[in-house]
Amino acid sequence: MDKVAFPYRSSSHLVLLHVIAESGSWEKYGLDVDYDRKIGSVDAQRGIEACDIEFCGGNHVSTYGLRARGSNWVYLGQTVNQVNHHLVVRPDSGINGIADIRGRKLGGAGSHPILNNWLYLKQRGLDQDRDDYELVCQEEFKPGTMDEVESDKKPPPLWQWVRDGIVDAAFLGMPASLFAKAAGLKVIDVDPLPMIQFSSISTNLKFVQKNPDLVERFLKGMLEGIAFFKTRPEESIDIIQRRYTKSGQMNREQAALTHQNLAQVLAPKLYPTMKAIANVYEEALRQDKDARKVNPMELWDQHHIRRLDDSGFIDSLYGGSKAAENPHHHKKSEATNKNVSGKITESSAVGHTDCDDACAATH
Repeated sequence: MDKVAFPYRSSSHLVLLHVIAESGSWEKYGLDVDYDRKIGSVDAQRGIEACDIEFCGGNHVSTYGLRARGSNWVYLGQTVNQVNHHLVVRPDSGINGIADIRGRKLGGAGSHPILNNWLYLKQRGLDQDRDDYELVCQEEFKPGTMDEVESDKKPPPLWQWVRDGIVDAAFLGMPASLFAKAAGLKVIDVDPLPMIQFSSISTNLKFVQKNPDLVERFLKGMLEGIAFFKTRPEESIDIIQRRYTKSGQMNREQAALTHQNLAQVLAPKLYPTMKAIANVYEEALRQDKDARKVNPMELWDQHHIRRLDDSGFIDSLYGGSKAAENPHHHKKSEATNKNVSGKITESSAVGHTDCDDACAATH
């Protein structure tokens, strides 16, 4: 067994990673993957550049400016290409849609999600730089980084800030939006945001060039684990409920909802979408002016995934030719979104995909 490091940037990634590990997908390809540990943005960059860690599951924004300054960071694949969220407000706020955020206070948590909020609103005519709204952030960040300042005080779920009138609105993914609705807040459906987020397969280009066999085995384990997640829901839910306990123990309904929320957006072939790359690059430009010196595609090396795709390996995981393009929807598990929403109780234990960097515990 070859030992491989794959630390995460947000504990929300463990919803998927625990399933991949327990499915035996990495072990099948001779890999002992150390995935269950968090790493900061700066430490991830240092570790990848020094090849002290083989892979990392995040760092989506800061890498473009670093590339302009000589970084060898490279992305080999992408698990999730959009942010599914809701706009949460108080019932008496007078807010009925995105346009009504003008002149209001918007709550934010996590360096990448805050950038997502900025871009989402700017694309819809509301510009934070024109003071069209006020951003109120739950954390402070270390200067020049996307890492939060460490604190013993954990902020409350962001929806509670809305409820308590600290802010007027917040963008929340499931199940946080369900908790907000159960607390009497108004939850407004809004369009998703194409975005590079959740677990990316990030590494050092020099490492890839020196270890092509290990890279291929790692990617095969990821792809096979994702297929397991999508096509074997009951077993995956069992693993999530048993293993995803960073913030507490989930019940079966919570674990089922968490699985459903992620399964529908997981990319079966690990290809990024062009809209997701374009949007994350816009955030990189805002974060670091040096990002303008690079073409965003410089950081993406898809030929490893393409070779596996062309070989038929990925489609075979879903039962045949081109099956992975439209993976079979799994049979209804014992808890659907509709009936779970009536049973679910407030818990920070439930994972969600709209998190990166520091925000996993704040929704």
